[in-house]
Amino acid sequence: MTADVWLPIPPEEIEGLPKGPAYRFWDGAETFPSDPADCVFYVVPYMKPAGLGQRPLPQMTSLQVVQTLSAGTDHVEPGLRRVRAGVRLCNARGVHEASTAELTLTLILASLRGVPDFVRAQDRGEWLGGFRPALADKSVLIVGYGSIGAAIEDRLEPFELARVARVARSGRTTARGPVHPLTDLPALLPDADVVVLSTPLTETTRGLVDAGFLARMKDGALLVNVARGPVVDTEALLRELAGGRITAALDVTDPEPLPPAHPLWRAPGVLISPHAGGPTSAFLPRAKRLLADQLSRFVNREPLRNVILTTGGGGAGASGSTGV
Repeated sequence: MTADVWLPIPPEEIEGLPKGPAYRFWDGAETFPSDPADCVFYVVPYMKPAGLGQRPLPQMTSLQVVQTLSAGTDHVEPGLRRVRAGVRLCNARGVHEASTAELTLTLILASLRGVPDFVRAQDRGEWLGGFRPALADKSVLIVGYGSIGAAIEDRLEPFELARVARVARSGRTTARGPVHPLTDLPALLPDADVVVLSTPLTETTRGLVDAGFLARMKDGALLVNVARGPVVDTEALLRELAGGRITAALDVTDPEPLPPAHPLWRAPGVLISPHAGGPTSAFLPRAKRLLADQLSRFVNREPLRNVILTTGGGGAGASGSTGV
């Protein structure tokens, strides 16, 4: 038996990989690169269907670590019910903050300033003037204040905002100010001009943005989702959008990919990007650095970064949590 590491990036393209393991390249091909029973460290293929990434897990009887290249782990966690106890699941904290925060600002500014309208007017050869909302003097509420939420606030800082409010699973204090617990959301929503969702998808956050949440948003507010599609109740959002009371900018949807005939494409006041927050030129350098560091820690028996949970006796039992 060998100690195999399965990588979705060719190992010769990753500088700093430690010697010792046998590195196998697997990016979701039908044929496995080696016997899954020999894999001790599995890096899940990036931007592939969830079922594909879970496919080898039941056969990985020697598995010790599952590493995602995404910030969210909801696409792989169901498969962990079929692995042995003691397997650590790690996410890609530190890889996607820059790209996702950039896109978040892009969606906010494009929506407020009417950039989609300008593009359509350009196609018609029409000069579309008039006043548009600015981000300056607005109040922004960030729901999900982990590393991505903090990176979003980093990029909001120069925009002369009236206020930034932060919400996480539990309250805490940061150098920038308080982070409110989820229970404070009902009181915070009516004051927010822009509501940014950057929370992982968990049982707590699934359907968090329901009819009640949307009804509490102020008239004219913008909802921005760079989290996961199922955090938002799509039918409830469609009802609010139809009345024109709020607008939305969505990098993720439920369902996803969004079918061509889905009414969300044609709902008023919506800007949709195709889950483009992570896949940019910033991804590969950061992903490679993460993998080299994690594998060096693994080989040297040092603590791993970004451990989300450790599987228990019969499957995935949380020793940590993705939280909000």
